[in-house]
Amino acid sequence: MSRQTHSVRLVSDAREAARILVDEIAELAAKRRGQGRSLVLGLATGGTPIAVYEELVSRVAAGRLDTSDFVAFNLDEYCGLTTADPRSFAQWMRARLFDPLAWPAGRTHIPAGDLGPSARARHCAEYEQAIRDAGGIDLQLLGLGRNGHIGFNEPGSSRDSRTRAVDLAPDTRTDAAAQFSPREVPTQALTMGVATILEARRVRLLAFGAHKRPALTRTLGGPAGPDCPASFLLEHGDVQFFADRDALGSYS
Repeated sequence: MSRQTHSVRLVSDAREAARILVDEIAELAAKRRGQGRSLVLGLATGGTPIAVYEELVSRVAAGRLDTSDFVAFNLDEYCGLTTADPRSFAQWMRARLFDPLAWPAGRTHIPAGDLGPSARARHCAEYEQAIRDAGGIDLQLLGLGRNGHIGFNEPGSSRDSRTRAVDLAPDTRTDAAAQFSPREVPTQALTMGVATILEARRVRLLAFGAHKRPALTRTLGGPAGPDCPASFLLEHGDVQFFADRDALGSYS
């Protein structure tokens, strides 16, 4: 097990966290270029990381950051959606990050949600191999589900889980319902596993708002266990939790 080195950073809001994180990304990218390799990022979707992506786009537009050699692996995708579906994470990422930064398709990776059940296991294994072939993830960005999930690793996920198809928990489906009609909310998704996430060299989790406080309190309070998959991050050697006062509660 890695030496436990985690810190909790109180920030005023998502914008402040984004500035700190993009500073770190820029510094890490320069280090990787000095080593003759590209920076590999693990990326998340949803409202939580939007400020980070806006900060990246803003700095590139201002000529303050070069992301042309970055490689990205997304955490997850809903099963049953094509990459062209406007509700897919593939389209979400293109609109908010990949297209504004003009990242070529060969440098962006998202699990394929439109595969049939028989093809998913092989695809997930290939996704894991693609991460290894890229040299591993240098920095993994995470949000936090209200039930403690990271990626779509719902409660009950084991520490040694890998990229796979999962059933979505009722709370997760409720949170996704605004983007779908009641009968169309996905019941499954493909997600990186807990073990996959823990193999990233650095992990940065963002949590903002009082609705994230119960999950963040359980995560930070430990012990690490499958009832709150985010708590496994306490076993990572380089993890930081960024949160505002509403999310941190007594921890602030």
